[in-house]
Order: sequence, then C-alpha cells, then structure tokens
Amino acid sequence: MDRLFTPLKLRSVEFKNRIFVSPMCQYSSEDGMANDWHLVHLGSRAVGGAAMVMVEATAVSPEGRISPGDCGMWTDGQATAFTPITRFIARQNCVPGIQLAHAGRKASTDAPWHGGRALGEPEGGWTPVAPSPLAFSEASPVPREMTQADIDALIGQFVAAAGRCLDAGFQVLELHMAHGYLLHEFLSPLSNRRTDQYGGSAANRMRLPLQVTAAVRETWPDHLPLFVRLSCTDWVDGGWDLAQSIELSRRLKKTGVDLIDCSSAGMVPDAKIPVGPGFQVPLAAAIRDQAHIATGAVGLVTHAVQAEQIVGTGQADAVLLAREMLRDPYWPLHAARILDTAVPWPRQYARAKIG
Repeated sequence: MDRLFTPLKLRSVEFKNRIFVSPMCQYSSEDGMANDWHLVHLGSRAVGGAAMVMVEATAVSPEGRISPGDCGMWTDGQATAFTPITRFIARQNCVPGIQLAHAGRKASTDAPWHGGRALGEPEGGWTPVAPSPLAFSEASPVPREMTQADIDALIGQFVAAAGRCLDAGFQVLELHMAHGYLLHEFLSPLSNRRTDQYGGSAANRMRLPLQVTAAVRETWPDHLPLFVRLSCTDWVDGGWDLAQSIELSRRLKKTGVDLIDCSSAGMVPDAKIPVGPGFQVPLAAAIRDQAHIATGAVGLVTHAVQAEQIVGTGQADAVLLAREMLRDPYWPLHAARILDTAVPWPRQYARAKIG
C-alpha cells in the first residue's frame, strides 16, 4: 500500500490516511458564528476522503479576527454552532480539527473579494494590537502595543477557546503561530522590538508562544493531539528563520505539541519567497529530522505522486492541501485511484466509483 494511505496515530487519534485539509479562511461568518456555508464547505471535504478537516483560523477574541467575517470561539454560542459540523465530519470517518488564532497587527481588514483593505471603526473595524507599534505595511494602521495585562488576558482567551473547542467536538487543536499573525509577531524580530521579557533574545521572543502552548496543553486533554502552525522562515534576512524554528519546535515538543504544520512567510509584504511546487517541504523535513517531531508539509502540494513522494520518503508525516482542496473536494479519492490504492468511498457515492 502507498504510504500516503497508511494510518497515522497521534496520541489516541488515528487518522485513516496522511491527507489533511489545511485551514482556509472563508470570511463568511456573522459575529464569529459558523453557519450552513461552513457545514457544506467542511463537510464536503470530509466526504471527499481526507483524514482530517481543519477549520479556518478561528479567533479567540473579537479583536483577534482578521476580518469581521472570521469564525470565532470567544462565546459558548460559537462552540454550539460548530457542533453539527464536527458531528458530520466525524461520521465520515474524518477527524475534525480547528485552528485557534489571533490576527494581531493584521486584524481588522475587509474580505479579500472587497479588496482586503484595513477597516476603520466607522466601517466596523477596530484598533489592532501587536507586540510593538509597527504597522504591517504603509497601508496598514499602526497597532497598539500590548501591555502585560493584554498578554495575560490573551493567554486566558486561548485557554477558554480551547475548552470551547473541546465542547464543540473537535479532536485536534492547532495554534496559529504563522503568516504574520500575533504569535508569529512575537517570534519575529521584524515585528517585535520590545525591551521587556517578551522581546530581544530568541528565548524572550519565544516566551509568549510557549506560554500559550503550555496553558492550552493543560486544558486540552492528554489523549487529543495538539498541532502548531509555524512560518518556519520569514524569507527575510534578519527575520525569523529555520534555525529558530527548529529550536522552537524542540521546545514545543517538550510542552506537549504533537505535530508542526510547516508553512512560511506572511510577516512582511515584500518578502522574496521562492514559490514553486512543494517549496516548503524542505522546512518540514528539517524540523522532522532535527527536532524529532512529526511534521506536516503544506504549500503547492497538488499531485498524488508528489504527495506520496513527500510522505513516502519521510520528509513529512502528512500533507496539508489548501487551494487544491478548494478546486477538488474529492482529491483524496482521486489520488487513491492514481496511486492504484483501494479506499472506501461513501456508500451514497459507491455507484460512481471506477475500478
């Protein structure tokens, strides 16, 4: 059997294959509530044969949203809205996962199809917060520098949101430390110019992400996996880089993290990124090899043979697909056919199976 379609077990959770649906923002919530769009969007990918479907970056507070249309997990009602979605996903022999996030200085923007510009308060926006008062771009507002009280509150928000994720039926929790959002902002010297215990040295810049992780791990049950998504490099000289990501991954493993979801970039708008098929796979391979932790490879993974090669050669333990899953929700079923691997189809669709 092809390695891509062998099970992967992390803690008590067994994934039926190594194909995960990456979190992808839908900008389609009202007041942070998941709705019918999310049920159909996420549910169809579960029907399509993925082993895990990960919900989009879900904000731990209203001001942590990228846009007013983001999902949230700061109220019990938001958790309740997810319950039928997690139940449906699980009934497809698929693991429901969710990514918890705070957008930091990249918060309060419009949906991409409206241009994605920064929103002011009269337009339903708010003042973003960040480690330091440094704007993301010339078109972005200067964020408010977080105080110690803000930091303490943030840790509590992540913990409370994690508890609600459990109540909602999620089996995997991922902490978002990538793409220029708040926890990544603390990690990178490009956005963190603090002079207190949260700034300066690499150890200080790692402090808050590790504190959040430790606090969430205490709430998140021991039998359920905890993932972290990292931007493994900013692709900018003097920024966050792979060597620091390897060290952070070692520390995250000691804190109880089970898999590093290896992405990159997002910190500054002018980074020179060597985009190409599988361009982030070497990052996953390096962290897996040097930090001795399971990794997921993400980024222009589009073909079945490519995904099999990544997993089969031990460069990563799983692949996470994003845009390709938007184009084809049934990508795993089609990949199995290409690789000549027998996998069960939903019985409602079995009459359409070829071979």
